[in-house]
Amino acid sequence: MSIDRILERLLRLHPKLIDLSLSRLKKLLRRLGNPEENLPPIIHVAGTNGKGSTVATLAAIYRSAGYRVHIYTSPHLVSFTERIVVSGTEISTTYLEEVLIECENANGGENITFFEITTAAALLAFSRNPADLLLLEVGLGGRFDATNVIEKPMLSLITPVSMDHQDFLGNTINEIAFEKAGILKPSVSAIIGPQTNEALNVIKRRALELGSSTYVFGEDWNISPANNQLMFKMGSESSIIPRPNLLGDHQIQNAGCALASVKLLNGQFPVSPQEIDIGLVNISWPARLQKLKEGNLIENLLEDVEIWIDGGHNQDAAKAIASTLKDWRAEAPEISIHIIFGALNNRRPQNFLKYFTNVVDTIRAVDIPGETNALSTSEIESAALECGLTAYPAKGISFAISDIVSNSSGKRRILICGSLYLAGAVLRANGCPQK
Repeated sequence: MSIDRILERLLRLHPKLIDLSLSRLKKLLRRLGNPEENLPPIIHVAGTNGKGSTVATLAAIYRSAGYRVHIYTSPHLVSFTERIVVSGTEISTTYLEEVLIECENANGGENITFFEITTAAALLAFSRNPADLLLLEVGLGGRFDATNVIEKPMLSLITPVSMDHQDFLGNTINEIAFEKAGILKPSVSAIIGPQTNEALNVIKRRALELGSSTYVFGEDWNISPANNQLMFKMGSESSIIPRPNLLGDHQIQNAGCALASVKLLNGQFPVSPQEIDIGLVNISWPARLQKLKEGNLIENLLEDVEIWIDGGHNQDAAKAIASTLKDWRAEAPEISIHIIFGALNNRRPQNFLKYFTNVVDTIRAVDIPGETNALSTSEIESAALECGLTAYPAKGISFAISDIVSNSSGKRRILICGSLYLAGAVLRANGCPQK
């Protein structure tokens, strides 16, 4: 049976009105024998930006130390199986079908959200396979997220909180931070990444109410550039480490969140300095300032044209991407920079594109293939022009690349960005394994 057909059936179970609670999932888990109670020690990760990169960094470090690691992340880029890594290996389609059908049968046709029932399937798979650790990424928010059925993680981790998903989480940083802080648990320590003062106050207040010890960026730990390396400090200890192989200054902070977690848990899960170094330079996390090195989209391009992709989609992601592009400008001013942009229609594209004014040469606006809720090319073009950018519509990703190549010369860098869904479409069109 096709995974797609199963997932389509599960989508039809989605309730018309969603009550924010964990009751549906807890009911299903009871029918499945409470697999959430039979899991290895868990690092539970919430936040607005950097969750996935932090999880990928943790996975790389612990794998380098020989630990078997389960991983749960979302969304996926190309295949749903990417979301569930069992003992270090992406779940097979056969095994995924098996656990999805088991969850579907146990649910008995009752209303349940797609994320809830697929999270149940992941927990079921994890409970039946041995591992040393489970890295569990929140899907949306924290307090009522399906992953928050875990009552006693080994560690909570909150990456930077910013404005995103206001329809679900609230219209202020305080409200959003409160939802993210919902993963904090009594007497469970928490690593807190860089935050605004408003977000940090909310998180600290909640941690104090629960008796959760916090280890806060800038207070209890820090990470900063040191020539071509990084300086990491926690308590009275400091160390020089390599930069992560994920590009962008924002990945320094994500690496810091992961390192603070590893250092705090070193008594339970020892990792040597050498294993940390190996992990940092071997992180695998596609569509985060990823350069395409082979595949359909680049096979006929000249050597002076590079294609990059990034799935960042909110304002903080735009700031981080723009910062990297400014560095590119400073390092190689002779290289022209172009963006191919597509996004969902639940966001104002101006809020993303405004950070690229005077940074990029041109914008090409594209639809996201297969997404009915995507912004039209005319909407994106208008938003880009409003931001003072030179913008043109394009009929698709390949057409946009060809248009840029035909209407520019010299060395060129083309960044495709604006949505994880667009990044996934690029990887599918490229037809090459993610690297």
